[in-house]
Amino acid sequence: MTVRQTPWGPSPDAAAIDAMARATMARLPEPFRLHLGDVVLRVEEFADEATLDELGIDDPFALSGLYRGRPVGMKSVEDSGALPDMVHLYRRPILDEWAETGVTLEALVAHVLIHEVGHHFGLSDDDMHALEASAS
Repeated sequence: MTVRQTPWGPSPDAAAIDAMARATMARLPEPFRLHLGDVVLRVEEFADEATLDELGIDDPFALSGLYRGRPVGMKSVEDSGALPDMVHLYRRPILDEWAETGVTLEALVAHVLIHEVGHHFGLSDDDMHALEASAS
């Protein structure tokens, strides 16, 4: 793996982003943590072409995270055989946003993760902001 050098040192790799995301998950209130055990967390460089096409996104840097699955309240016993719920974090768009905004990388990863986890729970944007504040 090639590590891109920034003015602040080497770019954090996927393992570092993953560790930040898992630390955020550990800080979430217990009722949320209890329902995240089966959610798969993946850190990838970018969303694949099929995902970008499906979402109508031309610029791969425009997507920093994605939730794939059924929200908790919509789950059914008839869902057997379905793929596991997944949260995808896209490293390069996150790093670019980090460089552009000046927000700490930990705060940005937490923001993206909580937004995607919020979709897992079917939360509104206001609910996601409250959850993010509780995990700070």
